[in-house]
Amino acid sequence: MDLLLRDTLSGHVRPVSRRPGRPVGLYVCGPTVYDGAHVGHARTYLFFDLVRRHLEAEGIRTFHVMNVTNFEDKIDARAAQLGVSWRSLALREEASFLRDLRSLRILPPHRRPRASAFVPQMTEVARRLAKTGRVHRQGDTWLYTPPERAPGANFPTGRELAAHAVEEPGHPFPVGDNSAGEFLVWKLQDLPRPSWQGPWGRGTPGWHLECYAMAHELIGLPVDVHGGGLDLIFPHHYSENEVALALDRRPFARLFVHPSLVLWAGSKMSKSRGNLVPLRSALRDVGPDALRWYLIGRPKTERLNWTPLGLHRAATEWRRIRRTVRAWLRPGSGGHVGALRAEEVAAAVRRDMAADLATDRVFDHLRALAASLDADPSGHVPRGDGRAARAALADVERRTGLRFD
Repeated sequence: MDLLLRDTLSGHVRPVSRRPGRPVGLYVCGPTVYDGAHVGHARTYLFFDLVRRHLEAEGIRTFHVMNVTNFEDKIDARAAQLGVSWRSLALREEASFLRDLRSLRILPPHRRPRASAFVPQMTEVARRLAKTGRVHRQGDTWLYTPPERAPGANFPTGRELAAHAVEEPGHPFPVGDNSAGEFLVWKLQDLPRPSWQGPWGRGTPGWHLECYAMAHELIGLPVDVHGGGLDLIFPHHYSENEVALALDRRPFARLFVHPSLVLWAGSKMSKSRGNLVPLRSALRDVGPDALRWYLIGRPKTERLNWTPLGLHRAATEWRRIRRTVRAWLRPGSGGHVGALRAEEVAAAVRRDMAADLATDRVFDHLRALAASLDADPSGHVPRGDGRAARAALADVERRTGLRFD
């Protein structure tokens, strides 16, 4: 069964392509490791976890790459506050971030390259961009100015993106003027901050060159599925796609996928606003299954407005469903709801996962299963049906990451 995903660039729902003899290349933008993971990060990585789980449950091999941005201005600033080196801070926060993702049972990527290990490749990308004649100096930085492109070749830079654009050097606000598409290629910078020898002197390559260099070397372009949080569309994914268009004359990815944001009181979670919910504290509060139930219980295109009450209602519902299913699977006198019902649910889950990860409908099937079990006075699977029922529910577990045991 094909996995259909909505491509953010075109707006169309398309199947994930499968090139003969090669795994599906899945490149997910990873963390900038200056602080711990929060629940907004978790929702993004959960949806890509579902992409991989579903493909592998279908017998389709994947090659999953998640980069780690371990040098960047935010890392420098926090390292200076703490009185530590940027490298030691990055290593510490990377380990913490990955530990939290493991606790949520997110499958580990097959490769997890660090930005600092790809500086030579990023520097070469900077040199190649300079040869296009579209790189110019602005103070201590060198910026690339993209050419005009046909509609649909890249993400637009108009005002419709202002709600989730990330402000940084080279991206003045409001977006929509002629310079909005410029992005950083090189910045002069001295030790002890991150610094390497480059085309214009000692400094650091621009962030957007990182994912292009890694994906180009580790997977090859275009990547089959690429994405991250909705806030990465502009400028990050716009810029890396522009590099691919400029240097390879092809898009960065066949499919761009962007789950929507987690909000607090209507605003995007961010450290600067002080409205973060640490992933570790949410896991400690309700556990991995209940947190999955809350974070992915709505369509990935819908923003989730986080509330403690919403989290605890989701946790209560999930625990009730799991308790009902576990009681049903225990040996007993045998009831009227047999393995066929579990197999119907598993088939429906498979179908709706394939339809652009429709987790809201997936969870509705599990609610309906629990309701039918609650209506059966015996509360146990019929004799002889236990193995088949468990196999059907194991398939649901493989695709969703939830556990009934």
